[in-house]
Amino acid sequence: MSQKNLRKATLTEALIPIACLILFLAVAIIKFEASPHVPLVGAAVVTALIAIRLGHTWKSLEEGIVHTIMMSMQAILILMIVGMLIGVWIISGVVPTMIYYGLKILAPGYFLVAACLICCIVSLATGTSWGTAGTVGIALIGVGHGLGIPMPMVAGAIISGAYFGDKMSPLSDTTNLAPAMAGSTLFDHVRHMIFTTGPSLLIALVLYGILGGRYAGKELDMSRINEILTTLSSNFNINLLLLIPPIVVILMVAFKIPAIPGLIGGVVLGFLFGMVFQGNSMADLVNTSHYGFTSETGIEVVDSLLSRGGMDGMMYSIALVLCALAFGGVMEKSGMLEVLSQRLLMFVKSTGSLITATILSCVFTNVLMPDQYLAIVLPGRMFKDEYAKRGLHPKNLSRCLEDAGTLTSALIPWNTCGAYMTATLGVSPLLYAPYAFLNLLNPLISIIYGYTGITIEKLPAAAQDVKRDENLAL
Repeated sequence: MSQKNLRKATLTEALIPIACLILFLAVAIIKFEASPHVPLVGAAVVTALIAIRLGHTWKSLEEGIVHTIMMSMQAILILMIVGMLIGVWIISGVVPTMIYYGLKILAPGYFLVAACLICCIVSLATGTSWGTAGTVGIALIGVGHGLGIPMPMVAGAIISGAYFGDKMSPLSDTTNLAPAMAGSTLFDHVRHMIFTTGPSLLIALVLYGILGGRYAGKELDMSRINEILTTLSSNFNINLLLLIPPIVVILMVAFKIPAIPGLIGGVVLGFLFGMVFQGNSMADLVNTSHYGFTSETGIEVVDSLLSRGGMDGMMYSIALVLCALAFGGVMEKSGMLEVLSQRLLMFVKSTGSLITATILSCVFTNVLMPDQYLAIVLPGRMFKDEYAKRGLHPKNLSRCLEDAGTLTSALIPWNTCGAYMTATLGVSPLLYAPYAFLNLLNPLISIIYGYTGITIEKLPAAAQDVKRDENLAL
């Protein structure tokens, strides 16, 4: 089939794949309670058929898919290493130690603040908001209920903390996916997010302190928390020295060491500390880094929290990323993504309006295609070139993708994240959303920075010149 008679897609044709994706996801997730992988593949097939009707050959579309996946291969490799890191850090006692000391800071006078901080620590340690909410979050909901604190308020604090860690942890899949879509690096991305996420967390903690002050006289029921503490200390050698590996990884971020060697260094430290403090054998550590850790303490909340990790444990996320990239690759190669982005960019006149458009696109994607991965992948592909044309560093885009794509997913009831949090915490997003201060503030702060220019970093002059030459060549 020849590509000589190629034509540009109309807006209607470009919207058909989006409409099909929304329909397929809705049926699969809501009706069949299935994963979004197959709907993504189905939407990619529809997109390919439209692209062929426009004159594209399958060979060219396949090249587009492979090219898009290759651009994200570093993130996929990092996800595999992160799986190893999580498993090794659990069996070596690093993650249990972080959770143990996180729970120790709990006190009645500042329960909401402590609940948020505990979830921050646990989510930073594990890289998962779902795991944090489904384990420590459940325990905190019980404690908050015993104190007479409204459940939406407690759930909001849990969500804020859980998504802070999910957003800032190098162990998180979304934290790796966003820079891959934008063209920045993992550690550049994490450092740049501090400027929006840090103030958001500080403001959220102040608000939780004000809200929680009225409950300062209540008596704290520590039975659930003590059960977790006792279980952790009886199954692991808890030692402050086990905080060294995460501190080293944080220092690697600060000193701009590349992500892959930095994370492998964390795995090596996990091996050493596991042998020294837990008496792990090399065989145990190797198997755990591959297959993950299975906790068998007999205490459900602890077993649920610690049974995770390993390269195998990342394959679900990697498969989902590949399916999303296949859909995005066909959309991009066929020019349909360009048609959509051009229509959106008609309203973009400044850096502030570009960032606002990015934030809103992430939010709308979370609403219409209810999965945070798509809220990162599609806007990332749509706006990447525009950021480069305007001389903006790609880490500005990757930060926006997380400020909105990751954080607003839990605020939408029919989104996979919102649905999970409802089932886990027993509180609807419509009720806890007003108290999920971090998730609400972060996108707004990102937009403010866009209009004021605060922390908006430009590309180096040399890189801008290269990009300008590329555009002229096109």
